[in-house]
Amino acid sequence: MLALIAVAFFLLIVALPQLLVRRTIARHSKDRPDLPGTGAELARHLLDHFDLRHVAVEPTEQGDHYDPSTNAVRLSGGHHDGRSISAVAIAAHEVAHAIQHHRGERMFALRGRLAVAAHVADKAAGVFFLAAPVLGLLARTPIAFFGLVAIGVLLLAVRVVVDLVTLPLETDASFGKALPILKTGGYVDERDMPAARSVLRAAAFTYVAGALMSLVNLARWVRLLR
Repeated sequence: MLALIAVAFFLLIVALPQLLVRRTIARHSKDRPDLPGTGAELARHLLDHFDLRHVAVEPTEQGDHYDPSTNAVRLSGGHHDGRSISAVAIAAHEVAHAIQHHRGERMFALRGRLAVAAHVADKAAGVFFLAAPVLGLLARTPIAFFGLVAIGVLLLAVRVVVDLVTLPLETDASFGKALPILKTGGYVDERDMPAARSVLRAAAFTYVAGALMSLVNLARWVRLLR
């Protein structure tokens, strides 16, 4: 019974941030004819304004993001073509990542290097976890099993580090760059700034669920080693 309660608690912790993010963005996704342009149009304008004309603005079905490998701000359909507070706030957030990239900001560069390392580490961790029981049986000792699992856990820890680095990077994109851009540029009316701030907060915390999941997964394997 306690185990089921613990599982439900962890699932709630992981799912709640994502649900709040989606609810906040959906609440401010209604088209506003009074806004001067769509999310894509604002993104293009801001990129040109910050002398990032080589960065493309593209629609995507993979979720809003900035791709540094192809220099592209990608916006989901509703944010690319929509004329809403969510659309313009998300567009400004993703442009902020392009600014981080092309200014050579350390945290952005660090996150990129760690993300590559985490991708390799995730695959390697899977190999170690699969090999652990087989080697344990062949060696007829639990030391081999736990040794391989321990290596796998260390490899998973790389993903946790990536998530921890990502959180301040997202916060800077929303509140260090996007919010001042929207406010000082007059792209959003003062009465709409609280809504824009809520959307930017949601955008910054998109990765919280991923970070929590990584921590829960790591804690599960650490508990196995105890």
